[in-house]
This record gives sequence, structure tokens and C-alpha cells, in this order.
Amino acid sequence: METLRRIIVESDASGAREAARAGLMVMIVDVIDMSTTLESALDAGAAAVLGASPDFTRAPVKVMPEEIGRHAARLAREAGQGIIVVAEPRVGSDEERLARCQKLMKGIESERGMVEAVIPNIGAETPKLADFKNKIVVAVSDTGGVAYDAAFTEKGRVLTGTVARTYSQKGIQPALSAVQRARSMFTAQDKGLAIIAASRNSLEDVLAAQFIANLFLQECYAGDVLSVTKFVNDPV
Repeated sequence: METLRRIIVESDASGAREAARAGLMVMIVDVIDMSTTLESALDAGAAAVLGASPDFTRAPVKVMPEEIGRHAARLAREAGQGIIVVAEPRVGSDEERLARCQKLMKGIESERGMVEAVIPNIGAETPKLADFKNKIVVAVSDTGGVAYDAAFTEKGRVLTGTVARTYSQKGIQPALSAVQRARSMFTAQDKGLAIIAASRNSLEDVLAAQFIANLFLQECYAGDVLSVTKFVNDPV
């Protein structure tokens, strides 16, 4: 693993965008439910997980869900598999969910990707709704999805993490999985890691981001990581 030079904790899509611009690897923490859903998808064998903005967002950032759709389709083609789209509303029809992510769908279709299912964003129980084995999973959501999209649009390297119980993990294990994933992905080109609470108005996201950062800090004392943690936004 390369030396991790910097860890910051930030919030919101704007924080994700600025972290990506600064060359940091970005971890999106959206406990209810986007990042918990995607962690559960990985538990169930998904080949890759992504986030995307819905067609409309009030966040003051540039998003490109169509480009994420193209990326998902290319990953699916390489894997020889289909795509599962996770979207909102949680209670509603597939048509309602699809109506909010037409830009993503346009990108998938432009690369001849195949969407096998459109399912609600419900966290740990999501893998019970479809077969996730080797699939590419895209979660479209107003907070975590927008933050992911904002970082991706800045050519950032983006992953997700959670502290909540997932499909097959409980206790501290989901947070440890987030730490281990980021450590394994870190390269010399990454200037550090930004752990992004998807919404500063969500206390569970803010506390979860700080908790994951603290796990990284514990590893600092092993001598293989040099890092600094700061929390910029007021979590209210």
C-alpha cells in the first residue's frame, strides 16, 4: 500500500467535488441508504458499484449521470454481465424510479448496456430483490448519488463506505470493510483520502464519516500511514 498522506472529513456534494479537484480519493458515506445499499450489493457478489445523480438536483455542483451510465455499460460489457439500477422512491413503481434517472438510462443505452432490474434503495435488504452476482450496480439518489456524481465528474476516484449493518456484515465490520477497501485502492497518484458525509444535515452520515476516519487514524500508529484529519463543515 502507498503512504496515505492526508485524511479529511467533509460533507455534501460540494465537499466531494472540491476533494476530487484536490486530487484526493473520495469515499461517500450515505448511511440511509445509498452506501449501505451498495455495500450490501458487494456482499452479494456485485462486480462493481457506482452512484449517480437523478436527472434533477438542487446541489450547486456539476453532475453527469449520463457519463456514469456510459461507464457502467462499459464495465458491464467487460464483465459480460447486466446492470442493476437502484433508485428512489423506496415505495413506488419501477416507472416512478425510472422517471428520475432518464439521463443515466440514456448513457447506458448509448453504450448498449442492459439493465436487468430497477429496484428500490432500501439498504441491507436490497440484495433480496434481485440477483447481484457479478452485476454492475448503480445507485441513483439525491444525496449520496449526487455527491458520488460530483466527484466522478471531476475525474475523481470514488468509492463508498458505511457503518450500518449490511446484507452479510454487522457490528464494526462494515466500517472495517470501508477502511480496507480504501487502503487497497490507494495509489501514489492519490494525494489523500476525503471521507464525505453525504449530507451535513444527516447526523448519521456525519458521525459515520468521523468514525471511519478514526479507524484510519488508529492505523496511523502502526507507522505505515501519515495522515491529518480535519472536519471543515459545521455538522448542523
